[in-house]
Amino acid sequence: MTDDEIGALAQGFVACTLPKARWTHGAHVATALWLMLRRPDLLPERDMPGLIRRYNESVGGVNSDSSGYHETITQGSLRMARRLLAGLPADIAPSAAFAALMASPLGDKDWPFAYWSRALLMTPAARRAWVDPDLQPLPT
Repeated sequence: MTDDEIGALAQGFVACTLPKARWTHGAHVATALWLMLRRPDLLPERDMPGLIRRYNESVGGVNSDSSGYHETITQGSLRMARRLLAGLPADIAPSAAFAALMASPLGDKDWPFAYWSRALLMTPAARRAWVDPDLQPLPT
């Protein structure tokens, strides 16, 4: 994705105008990245939960114990993204950072299952609040 595509995608998400079909795993990664790099007024760890819930509802989704927003996956993804971004140049373009993140384990939508068992990660408790990994700790 180009810088402009990432920006348009993230802005569409924030404005709740992004079509549901475009809210893919890559879109989640690109949006979090863009917020980290381009929106210093937002703190993704604090603001993404509400933004995701609002977006889900705007496209007819439901945030429940079995679908919609997932706190552990969101916060784990943000931790992993921050860790990977810390190893990149501070002035990196969003498109280059996105390529690096998608080439990392974050590029695979199933990356959390290296750290959490499916049985734990799919619980209502893990959807509602942070749950520590049960298979191995996240890299620091």
